[in-house]
Amino acid sequence: MSFAEQLRDFLRRNANWFLAGALALLLIQDVFGTHGVLAMRRAQKEAANVKKEIEQLNEENRQLQDRVKSLKTDPQAIERIAREEMGLARPGEYIFKTSPRPADASTPAPHPANPPTNP
Repeated sequence: MSFAEQLRDFLRRNANWFLAGALALLLIQDVFGTHGVLAMRRAQKEAANVKKEIEQLNEENRQLQDRVKSLKTDPQAIERIAREEMGLARPGEYIFKTSPRPADASTPAPHPANPPTNP
């Protein structure tokens, strides 16, 4: 029996095993490969996250555009910013800045975590 005949006989006897192995390799490639099911799901999740981020940025952009529009057209908005953020006043007005109230005397002051020790 020649080598070619022995090889042909071996392949005929084990053809089912070779087909099963090839099918298993293809299934593994389809699931775990670079373009497989897991990679596709990962890409879909990433795309959904990017879409959500784009929607948030679009909303923030819309709010900023509304604020710019109000600053260009609404004198009350300009005055509010001038008063609150810049501390400006109209002629003849006085601004009195007050400090926050001190802690109430009836409530004890918090104790330091590590009291100082004198040697």
